[in-house]
Amino acid sequence: MSGILYVTGTPIGNLSDLSPRAAATLESVDFIAAEDTRVTLRLLNHLGIKKPMVSYFEHNKRERGEIICGRIENGENCAIVTDAGMPCISDPGEDLIRLCAERGIKTVVIPGPSAVIAALAVSGLETGRFCFEGFLSVNKKSRSEHLQSLQNEKRTMIFYEAPHKLPATLRDLYAAFGERRLSIVREITKIHEEVIRTTTSLAAEQFSDGRLKGEIVLVLEGKKQEESEEPCTLGDAVKLARSLMENDGCRATDAAKQAAAMTGFKKNEIYKELTT
Repeated sequence: MSGILYVTGTPIGNLSDLSPRAAATLESVDFIAAEDTRVTLRLLNHLGIKKPMVSYFEHNKRERGEIICGRIENGENCAIVTDAGMPCISDPGEDLIRLCAERGIKTVVIPGPSAVIAALAVSGLETGRFCFEGFLSVNKKSRSEHLQSLQNEKRTMIFYEAPHKLPATLRDLYAAFGERRLSIVREITKIHEEVIRTTTSLAAEQFSDGRLKGEIVLVLEGKKQEESEEPCTLGDAVKLARSLMENDGCRATDAAKQAAAMTGFKKNEIYKELTT
């Protein structure tokens, strides 16, 4: 008889946030698929649980996914966990769920903490409709295309970001969206938890020195209805290109190209205005 995959939420930071049901699940399964076995071992030690683990992460997910599914099909129960929060959300566990679905393996969710929902709840922004956008790409072209696709998004937007990339991301958000309300939520559930309710322009100016550390979630206000009725002008596109040159050190040609991707205007039109 086939076993079950338990999708098990773990604490973001505060170990007291682990639910009794999650602890009982980790105790009862035959083995655990963990993003980083060293991180999960600390949690298990805190609970006084000893359990076999299999590492499952981005670079071995294809091979390990087959192994994990094979063991479950042979009757073993498995819990999949990530280092912090709900597995399978912006996480390679997504592929394991898909594989289980294809093979008819039963999955059970054990809900737990989520940085996305926690940050949204304390952001002070609208929570009725929102979208989670994960991490922005470090590739400039991909990043520009991603931000361009969101320029008419009316829902509250949520992003993850690493602290060393935060200054550039704050500048890009201001360049792409103009003045919007923005909440920077850092170190959720940890000792230095902080919610900074600000705007895109102030954030880009005040936190350009990289002093904000820790795990960071950005919650950005969606486009207001009155904004949607005012199409972007060539002047707006040129202003965006100038911002990219001043803040990111882009050459005029590169800035014009990125601004064109974000606004829909032709690169040559923007470049001409920049250089005259």
